[in-house]
Amino acid sequence: MAFSSGCRIGAPVAAILLLGLAAAASAQLSATFYDTSCPSALATIKSAVTAAVNSEPRMGASLLRLHFHDCFVQGCDASVLLNDTATFTGEQTAFPNRDSIRGFGVIDTAKAQVEAVCPQTVSCADILTVAARDSVVALGGPSYTVPLGRRDSTTASLSEANSDLPPPTSDLADLVGNFSRKGLSVTDMVALSGAHTIGQAECKNFRSRIYGESNIDAAFAASRQANCPQSSDGDKNLAPLDESTPDAFDNAYYVNMLSQQGLLHSDQQLFNGGSTDDLVSTYASDAAQFSADFAAAMVNMGNIGVLTGAQGEIRLICSKVN
Repeated sequence: MAFSSGCRIGAPVAAILLLGLAAAASAQLSATFYDTSCPSALATIKSAVTAAVNSEPRMGASLLRLHFHDCFVQGCDASVLLNDTATFTGEQTAFPNRDSIRGFGVIDTAKAQVEAVCPQTVSCADILTVAARDSVVALGGPSYTVPLGRRDSTTASLSEANSDLPPPTSDLADLVGNFSRKGLSVTDMVALSGAHTIGQAECKNFRSRIYGESNIDAAFAASRQANCPQSSDGDKNLAPLDESTPDAFDNAYYVNMLSQQGLLHSDQQLFNGGSTDDLVSTYASDAAQFSADFAAAMVNMGNIGVLTGAQGEIRLICSKVN
């Protein structure tokens, strides 16, 4: 965007304009977007996702995380799905993504099945968004209505993937700021963090916490140290983010916080004498409130920076532009 006379738009004004554009784009999304053009789309996606999660429960967490890593970089435009080529560098080799994000095969399967019934109609961005919802449902979490009509990007941003995805070492202020820059509230941030009620983390991402932090239950730390040595050995060894019910989407993640059993530094920051303590306590005691707030936050996150109308494209294959 250019401005005459060399004028430079101020940051607050730019932020307002960007939020306005995002709101206008998300307003074009509709839960009934494919009712006429591809009425079997949602059922087809759900079938592929449910089969994958039933085969490997951890895949549910991976698909949910893949959606998050997509939306926080350029918006929910399926840019994370683009493979590198000789002339194109995507987001998958960014530090937060490298050897970490997974689930691409499930999205590819769902896309192929949708293409078989509705050629070049349903975007990869919508498939990824619906797959995240269906993963949550498959593991016992809340269902919610997904607004649809996203289109796929023809670009990706390695630099943005490196800078905009919050690391597991984030403090509370970092988390609040990171989510705020994406137009998400503190409530959204705390509720979305509840996705860590499923899935696993690598030893390298929680080693410093279990060996060097004081706000951690001693028995819990010892149990995690058994599979995560203090040396660099075992970097990729996995531990459940919620060891009590690792494959069930529930509110146990917040109960763990109350007992100082957050696996990641960023997890325990949500209940560490700060401004989000009360909200964590609420979710720990009220599973229904967590479910409602999580569903609302997922819809809000799914609206970040979407492409609609004539923007972008409908990719034939999710891993490459047409």
